[in-house]
Amino acid sequence: MDNTMKMKVASTILALGAAGALVLSGCSSSDRGGDSDKTSDAKGFAQDSVIGVALPQKTSENWVLAQNLFEDGLKSAGYKPIVQFANSGVSEQQNQIQAMVEKGAKVIVVGAIDGSQLGNQLKAAADQGVKVIAYDRLLLNTDAVDIYEAFDNFKVGELQGQALLDGLKARKGGGPYNIELISGSPDDANSKPFFEGAMSVLNPKIKDGTLKVVSGQTTQQQTATQGWKPENAQNRMDTILSANYKDKDLDGVLSPNDTLARAALTSAKQAGKPVPVITGQDSEVESVKSIMAGVQYSTIYKDTRELVKASIDAVNAYQKGDEPTVTDTKSYNNGVKVVPANLLKPIIVTKDNAAEVYANDSTLAPLTK
Repeated sequence: MDNTMKMKVASTILALGAAGALVLSGCSSSDRGGDSDKTSDAKGFAQDSVIGVALPQKTSENWVLAQNLFEDGLKSAGYKPIVQFANSGVSEQQNQIQAMVEKGAKVIVVGAIDGSQLGNQLKAAADQGVKVIAYDRLLLNTDAVDIYEAFDNFKVGELQGQALLDGLKARKGGGPYNIELISGSPDDANSKPFFEGAMSVLNPKIKDGTLKVVSGQTTQQQTATQGWKPENAQNRMDTILSANYKDKDLDGVLSPNDTLARAALTSAKQAGKPVPVITGQDSEVESVKSIMAGVQYSTIYKDTRELVKASIDAVNAYQKGDEPTVTDTKSYNNGVKVVPANLLKPIIVTKDNAAEVYANDSTLAPLTK
């Protein structure tokens, strides 16, 4: 597998105590001492500096949680955070990043709407010595990005593909199986590694006849869901079911996240079809409830608290004039440079292991009782 293939490319606010845990690597008031300690060495910056966090639209519970964790965690570490969503789209995010540069931000954490559309703003940031952290989604076609903080997104896809196979065998018995594929928004850099990771598992089974994609829609372009909007996924599934499944059952659906999984389940129900085996991601509250009720088969747990903490750890390293932790220096070629990455481990969740996986999550653990 070459580097291109390997480019790996809830709503409840946690208690403030959890936010404090995010910044274990931050400095306490006793660490900071007096005014003379407020600045680091020549390569670092003041501990009370502005830190920008540019987030995309509020398309999932995890983004809302990230907003609160960044605000609380950065404040607890002594910084002045500017945390913003760009609900109006790419142009708003471009303007927000530019404004963060103008306000003197020393680090900007970017969860991009479209990672290929921020080149000018990121260059302006780099020209001012601003460190840029790509958060969750890779920033593309620019050398003005210092580190990629994310879960291993190719692995996410592999886990989803294997979960679909496991669920089909467990719920539907022997094959062959009729399935359909859903992929994420084409302007989200994560959509490609999610889909490619899953297809690395599913393609051999499609080729040997175990799986049949009845619609024939097997490419990322054909299966994409613009904007990650559930209505787009549901409308597409409605069309597929009416055109291809009048006399067939839909056995399974590869879905890249929970929101789209629920949309596909709604489509199948409205078409009068049995519940298909369906994957997901993000461990959203409604989908965890669905998994425990035996409806949605699986999701992926990517603890937002861990990812925000890793990102704040990187900010702290830059503040001291150090380099943050990196676990991968080869896989993430963004078209201009190979971006150093710090990858966290995703976890597949089914009804069988949900209680164990969510044991330390105060929002999700009660749902497994």
